[in-house]
Amino acid sequence: MKQYSTALSLYKQTKLMGIPTDLYAINISINCHCRLNQVAYGFALLATIFKQGYPPDLTTYNTLINGLVLADRVFEAVELFKKLLREKVCEPDQVMYGTVINGLCKVGDTSKALELLTFIESGSCKPCVYHYNTVIDSLCKDRMVDDALELFTRMTEKSVLANIITYNSLIHGLCNFGRETEAAKMLIDMEEEGVSPSVATFNILVNSFCKQGSVKDAELAVQAMVRRGLNPDVITYNALIDGYCLRGEIDYAEKVLDGMVKRDIVPDIITYNSLINGYCKKKQIDKAMRLFQEIQDKGLIPNLVTYGSMLQGLFESGNPAAARELFNEMQAKGHTPTVLTYGILLHGMCKNSQTTDALALFRSLGSNELMKNIVLYNILIDGCNKCGKPNLALDLYDELLLRGLKPTVRTYTVMISVYCQGGLFGKANDLLRKMEDNGCLPDSVMYNVIVQELLKNLSVKRRRTFWKK
Repeated sequence: MKQYSTALSLYKQTKLMGIPTDLYAINISINCHCRLNQVAYGFALLATIFKQGYPPDLTTYNTLINGLVLADRVFEAVELFKKLLREKVCEPDQVMYGTVINGLCKVGDTSKALELLTFIESGSCKPCVYHYNTVIDSLCKDRMVDDALELFTRMTEKSVLANIITYNSLIHGLCNFGRETEAAKMLIDMEEEGVSPSVATFNILVNSFCKQGSVKDAELAVQAMVRRGLNPDVITYNALIDGYCLRGEIDYAEKVLDGMVKRDIVPDIITYNSLINGYCKKKQIDKAMRLFQEIQDKGLIPNLVTYGSMLQGLFESGNPAAARELFNEMQAKGHTPTVLTYGILLHGMCKNSQTTDALALFRSLGSNELMKNIVLYNILIDGCNKCGKPNLALDLYDELLLRGLKPTVRTYTVMISVYCQGGLFGKANDLLRKMEDNGCLPDSVMYNVIVQELLKNLSVKRRRTFWKK
């Protein structure tokens, strides 16, 4: 029931009534404090244990270490763990090892977690599937999926049986790298090992296929899922709808929506966000607007993703006034714009030849941290350049340097374009060198820009001279 405060109140009452408390009761109280993010009180009770002459047991230390991890004080948890080992206060069990491994993974120190796992393997208290799962999942999240697969092999060689959590982590890790074929094979392998895939397992594959544009493969995965007696849920349908929308196949997305409604699966804001984005990408802004209003009539609250798609759609359809009005409405409803939101707004205004208004909006941010965002500067510099205002672009570039912002390859690409269009090829060449000195390497987009500008503005002889430099 997790009524930690009630349990602590009862503990205090027994103390006030003079009823003796044993180690078991104190350990429960320590756990309650830790669960309420009051780990300091937990350590105060540790002092009480010593005063009453009880030797703290493994449960006491397990609870305190877990309390530190829950409070994001992982370094202190690790130090306490090391002290217990060093001073041989108690012999750690699987729970303690698991808590420390989880804490290390939680703060992104997967290598240390892996070291500890290796250490446990050589001891008397052998690791269990939970320990391996924690590290495997963390390795996958760190984009070290091959290392995760190696650990999986090591785990099976030690006769530790993988479970659904193990396979889901690995399948998700493989899919994140576009390795859907291997992920699908792993699904077959897990069934051969007697582990039944869940709806979540199939959803990982369905979502990944859709993101890669392979909606037909996603549909096949859904069919395989149904054959196993598993029912697709809202996450499954959302992935399919998004997949079709990304391919511009809105008619199919609408059919999927109809299908989920017939199966009594209630669409959520994510469902409608995909459709609204799909309509906007196809320049069907009227349909997007109708759906935008419809979801509000149904009691769903549009989020920043919804507004972002609508803003983009309105700008793309050449209706910046409606976009600005919607932006104001969004703020009035309590939504705080993010960098992405302002990026959509500034880009849309610049694209609709409203650079002056875009700059005014940017300046209105004042001391806001968003004023120090390189992405927004890149959008404005590019917008000013494309609207025939290179001097404003140059001023913005100088300004971002004064603010201590580090130019990205996108910044350099736009600025080189500005210099080339103004006939300042020497400055363009200097900036290219400065960029490389700063460890920012040119990409294919930059080289394409340079080639286009050279072809437009220089004779064959001068082009050769520029490339030699």
